[in-house]
Amino acid sequence: MNEHIDDVTRTLPHALGPEKSVLSSILQEPAEFLARAADLALQPDHFYLPQHRTLYETILTLSAANAEIELISLIQHLLDHGLLDRCGGPASVTDLYTYAPSPGHFDHHVSHVIGKHVLRRIIQVSNESIANAYDQPGEPWTALDEAERQILRIRDEARPRATETNATAISGILDDMQLMLQGKTDQIGMPTGFFDLDRMTGGLRPGQMFVIAARPSMGKSALMMNIVEHCVFPLDQPAQVFSLEMSRKELLARLMFSRAKFNPAMLNGQPATQGDLMRVKSSAIAIQQAPLHIDDTPAITITELRAKARRAKSRHGVKLIAIDYLQLVKSTSKQAQNSREREIGEISAGIKAMAKELHLPVIVLAQLNRDSEKRTGKNKGVPRMSDLRESGAIEQDADLVGLLHRASYFAEDEQAKEEIGNYSRLILAKNRNGQTGDQHLSFIPELVRFENGTQPKPAHDEPRRGRPDF
Repeated sequence: MNEHIDDVTRTLPHALGPEKSVLSSILQEPAEFLARAADLALQPDHFYLPQHRTLYETILTLSAANAEIELISLIQHLLDHGLLDRCGGPASVTDLYTYAPSPGHFDHHVSHVIGKHVLRRIIQVSNESIANAYDQPGEPWTALDEAERQILRIRDEARPRATETNATAISGILDDMQLMLQGKTDQIGMPTGFFDLDRMTGGLRPGQMFVIAARPSMGKSALMMNIVEHCVFPLDQPAQVFSLEMSRKELLARLMFSRAKFNPAMLNGQPATQGDLMRVKSSAIAIQQAPLHIDDTPAITITELRAKARRAKSRHGVKLIAIDYLQLVKSTSKQAQNSREREIGEISAGIKAMAKELHLPVIVLAQLNRDSEKRTGKNKGVPRMSDLRESGAIEQDADLVGLLHRASYFAEDEQAKEEIGNYSRLILAKNRNGQTGDQHLSFIPELVRFENGTQPKPAHDEPRRGRPDF
């Protein structure tokens, strides 16, 4: 049995009657039906016949120039621009005027035209996918990712959507500015739940790549999950987490106990109280009902990750994606096989492209190298963007870079550690659209949880030290 059969004799799907009906309605009453066609996102490429496509393009051109659209002027315009023969000649154009469609069926006929175009695009993409599968047998996951991207692109293109112009974009910018002036920055992007961070960024915005970087054991995963928790609980927005380091069970256990303010290790062999059990149970029920989706596939490739993210957006309508962490993602491209720096660069660029493609914020954790641990004095352990491991591409691709620092981790003795206490900070070292600075945090180690904190006052009335320049 042949696995691939080419049938070049079959005619591509089309609907000539609805195409003629749509064009006739537009020609007879352009003021009304051109606007309705625009609302339904009808495009010239949706028409099957080339002459219909050319005629609709011409009508749109005349409309944009505020020119009158009537039979004699239209034919003359086509003649002057050498397009009349491509439209089938004067008789074909005149025939559309006299086609006499039912105006009440206009929307239905437009849906027929677009639907047949979608079928033709599916056939086209399928043929291209077949060709790619034959031409690139050594890169199956790349071919699969491209096929899925093209299919999802067909779905997006077929949905009516408003076309953004300079005027509408500027109007949106002014609306955002008005919200900022009113102190309502949480309405611009998705709030993280951390006050200073939301103030500096205006929230996490669609298309942004937010890198949270630190050395191991600083609490990157905890901070990421605190932001995810804020997204899925008080905001009730679906979120997708890709956990390459911890299993789903570990991640959910940490989240459940953290929300319940319960640490099993503190029991010391004693049974939990009824209050403890009730809080844990309540937390477990809330997490079960939350729009939180977790994928704990280890060593996932960037192409597989992007494919799963697309499906999460399509199926669950996720508004936030979080990845733990970047250096554990793999690339299967041949160019990256001999260079770790190139591989990280491809992964970073892929994550940024995913954020833009899906139009949602992506949080990605990243490891820092050991340079921060070699610093001495007041800068001991303080991270810098240059500490990002293996590639400068991460710094370049990211819209936001937050460097997590827990000073108590680097304290030289117990007394210094006690003085520092739970104080931590997220150093916002890069903000493509705003200011940089520190998010003051309080880290609760027994709950593996960050909360809003305040900067401790310097001892002995010493002048407050600012963070080092980056």
